[in-house]
Amino acid sequence: MAEAPPQVRGRRTVEPAALARRRTLAIRHVSGHRLVALIEILSPANKDRVEHVEEFIAKAVSALDIGVHLLLVDLFPPGPHDPHGMHGVLLDRLEQSDTAYELPADEPLTLAGYAAGPRVEVYIEHITVGAALPEMPLFLRPDRYVNVPLEPTYEAAYRGMPAFWRDVLEEPSGREKH
Repeated sequence: MAEAPPQVRGRRTVEPAALARRRTLAIRHVSGHRLVALIEILSPANKDRVEHVEEFIAKAVSALDIGVHLLLVDLFPPGPHDPHGMHGVLLDRLEQSDTAYELPADEPLTLAGYAAGPRVEVYIEHITVGAALPEMPLFLRPDRYVNVPLEPTYEAAYRGMPAFWRDVLEEPSGREKH
C-alpha cells in the first residue's frame, strides 16, 4: 500500500452514470434462450435529455420490430422531452402519425403492454401519482400473456428494503428525522 497519493497532474472521482442503472428485465424462452419480452421500468434518466428519450425509443421500436413484446412502466410525469409521456413518444414513432398522442391530464402516468406482431396491439392503463399499480399484461406470444402483479411486487420489494432506506423514502424532505 502506498503511503503517498499517486504523483499525477489530475484526479477525478466518477459516479456511475444514472443511465447505467436503468431497470430492464428480459424474459427468455426456456428452449433456446430466445428473447421473448422486455419489462422496462423507466427512470428519470430515460427522460432527462432528448438523446436518452431517443435511445430508449429506438430500443423499444427495435424490440417490437423483431417480435419482442414489451411492458412499459412509466411512473414519472411527462417532461420537456416526452410531453405526452414515453408511451406517447413510442406510439407516435410506431404510427408515424401527424397527430400526437393525447395523455389524460388527470392521469399522467402510463403503463402499457405491447404485443409485437405485424400489427402491434397496445394495452394501456393511465394512473395518477399515489394510485395503486394495476396488473398489466406481459405478452409471451401475440395471443398469450401473463398478468404482472405490479402493486404486490412493489410492496414485497419495499418490505424487503432496509428500514433506513424506507425512512429516507418516506421522509418528505429527504432529511433525517430528529
